[in-house]
Amino acid sequence: MSLALLGALLIGLSLGLLGSGGAILTVPTLVYLLGEPPKQAFAESLLIVGGIALLGALPYALRGLVDWRNVLFFGLPGMAGTYLGAWISHFVSGQVQLLTFALVMLLAAYFMARPKPLAGTPKQRKAWRIVVDGLFIGALTGFVGVGGGFLIVPALLLLGGLPMHLAVGTSLLIIALNSFTGFYKYLHLLPQYGLRMDYAVASLFIAVGTLGSFLGGWLSVRLPQESLKRSFALFMVVMGVFILGQNLVLGH
Repeated sequence: MSLALLGALLIGLSLGLLGSGGAILTVPTLVYLLGEPPKQAFAESLLIVGGIALLGALPYALRGLVDWRNVLFFGLPGMAGTYLGAWISHFVSGQVQLLTFALVMLLAAYFMARPKPLAGTPKQRKAWRIVVDGLFIGALTGFVGVGGGFLIVPALLLLGGLPMHLAVGTSLLIIALNSFTGFYKYLHLLPQYGLRMDYAVASLFIAVGTLGSFLGGWLSVRLPQESLKRSFALFMVVMGVFILGQNLVLGH
């Protein structure tokens, strides 16, 4: 359990530092350290990441570091996409979800590690493009139990032209909206698999993870962001390959 609590702390640190990466750690922690079934882990991951992200977004919101236009056009459609993704997950096995999750981790690593483009004058994106991005990332959130921050942050940075701290604060709030929507849908799906939520574990993770997110927010203005992102990307490659190996080579 001590390793699981360390994982919860790292989940919060990742969200506070980078505005993403929480569920990338949550699902493996619940599945491989606590031995939970994948379906249950995806549901609990959404509640845990949503809770940590919401509490972690509060300091950013109080400092005016939330872009409400992107919350409206990105976050609200994302909630609809998340509900759809959670519904689709009912038709596939937990192993398929874990394989998809591993591929998502490798995609996340790419987005984290790739060099930043040369700075230019950002253009305000059209509302419909933001809506489409929100729907897509929301569907991914619901299907594999991730908050989607690893896609939200690059979208806000590269396409929305937001500075890093504003992108992180905005991402945290969008993650919370997406995660809670997906969790609501999973609540209705779990009984069909004979599973139920472990609220004690989820609450403990939220509490420890929130402390980590506050620490991450404090460190984010004191540490080089590019080095952090590349280090985290390397970790995600290792985890992604591990999960692929567990499900493709070893099977169940």
